[in-house]
Amino acid sequence: MAGGQKTKSKAGKTAKPDATPRRFRPFRWLMRWTLRGVSALFLLVVLVVLVVRFLNPPTTYYMFSESRRLGGVDHQWVQADGIAPVMLRSVVAAEDANFCNHWGFDVAALRAAIAEGGTRGASTISQQVVKNVFLWHGRSYSRKALEAFITPVLEGVWTKRRIVEVYLNVAEFDEGVFGIEAASRHYFGVGPEALSAVQAARLAAVLPSPKTRSASRPTPALRRRASAILDGAETIRRDGRARCFEADQ
Repeated sequence: MAGGQKTKSKAGKTAKPDATPRRFRPFRWLMRWTLRGVSALFLLVVLVVLVVRFLNPPTTYYMFSESRRLGGVDHQWVQADGIAPVMLRSVVAAEDANFCNHWGFDVAALRAAIAEGGTRGASTISQQVVKNVFLWHGRSYSRKALEAFITPVLEGVWTKRRIVEVYLNVAEFDEGVFGIEAASRHYFGVGPEALSAVQAARLAAVLPSPKTRSASRPTPALRRRASAILDGAETIRRDGRARCFEADQ
């Protein structure tokens, strides 16, 4: 066919090329790339959380910063099977009694905290694990938003026993003392597998303020708090609220 001829359709009509450019729609473009970004972030979070489900984190951001400040920290990882069961129950009784009944957020505790004007904490153990392992300490809205984003993923990927295990291994029990292995030997000179119910309750009682409380030299207030935790640990054992973390599901 000659170069100057126009191509024709089967109907004999000259085919006209579509020269009209697509109209750029900025809102649609923004929404498309926002959804892609959120999807990529979600997949990244799932991947990282899944990896830590099986691999123990060697340190955390806060632990690293404290190590630099103090010139080192005392920390050694221990599996949940190497921790006295009463210690697991004590920390749940102290920090998150409804741990087995929620998926990361304790709505009842949150409402109670709001009713009291925000004077009490409402973070679950799952939220604290997310903050300690994946994020940083502080009260910024960005950290809270990321915490709210990651916590349901954590609950969906990890077992409850793994959540408690990691929490007890990264929690600060005294200045420069991280994890239940170091804390047990630091305060009582025994391994975490040999902790008594009273010792476990006292260790759980220092968690809200580890730099100002001592499990081996308890004040009257800490003794009262430990006594309440002791009762709470036995209560959740009897009523079944410890069943979800007593063994891997």
